[in-house]
Amino acid sequence: MSDEQGEMSLSAVLPPALRTRLERVDGLETLLRGHLDAGRAAWPSVVLAPERFIPYLALQVPDEDAALWLPRLHGGDLYLARACLDGAPEALRTFDQQVLRKVPARLGPGAAAQADELLQILRERLLVGRSDEQPKLALYSGRGPLLSWVRIAAERILIALHKREGHQERFEELPEETLSRMLCPEDPERLVTTEDARQALTEALRRATAALAEQERSLLRLHHVHGFTMDRLARMFGEPRSSVAYRVTRARERLLRLIRAELTCRLGLGEAELESFLGLIRSQWDVSLHRWM
Repeated sequence: MSDEQGEMSLSAVLPPALRTRLERVDGLETLLRGHLDAGRAAWPSVVLAPERFIPYLALQVPDEDAALWLPRLHGGDLYLARACLDGAPEALRTFDQQVLRKVPARLGPGAAAQADELLQILRERLLVGRSDEQPKLALYSGRGPLLSWVRIAAERILIALHKREGHQERFEELPEETLSRMLCPEDPERLVTTEDARQALTEALRRATAALAEQERSLLRLHHVHGFTMDRLARMFGEPRSSVAYRVTRARERLLRLIRAELTCRLGLGEAELESFLGLIRSQWDVSLHRWM
């Protein structure tokens, strides 16, 4: 459907069940048009088709009191949220620059020292999700401003960061299967012979991942686990592709150095023995990804 010159009936794009829920709302077409216009005005660089936005907006309206809630929704912010969940590059960049980056300043001076870590965790939780969960941004219902909603999520994270004792993982370790491919992409398909060897590498992976900076873990997780391309990471972080690629490469190289150092210390292997050991291990990871993610 087109949306030229306001001729399109926005209620017509609603699935039957949602149309039935809203059909008794006075001025329905005007309200829907107002929310769509609010989104386009607030985020002019973000393009979202009415067919994607209007049903999503309607889903946020409770079955009861639809006439009360539909006018009160923050339609402009729901417009941005829907575009982000669709993975629209400009929406992701806008969300990062105009919403996420404003959050630390609204949490007081105590958040400044952990701003980078806080933002990385927010990006992970709000935009990525897990294999068995949708991104947390999908829980935003538009009943308050998006920035305020994100700030509340950030406050909870910040409290957890302040309470942690020593250096604890804020992101789960990268999956062993993925890290083993990163370690030895060229190794032959052979079998490891001892459980001790498997345990040694598992512990080395855990310790090496814990030693990484928060941002390094986040980049490796997004790229190697969730499959984000360099182009998508560049759009998400609002940086040149070459800059993001450089940071991912540096983080990977640092992780490999840490793992090799851990294994050398634990097993007392020389360089040739270490490379042989890594080649034997690659095909033996059977720990569930859910344990790591």
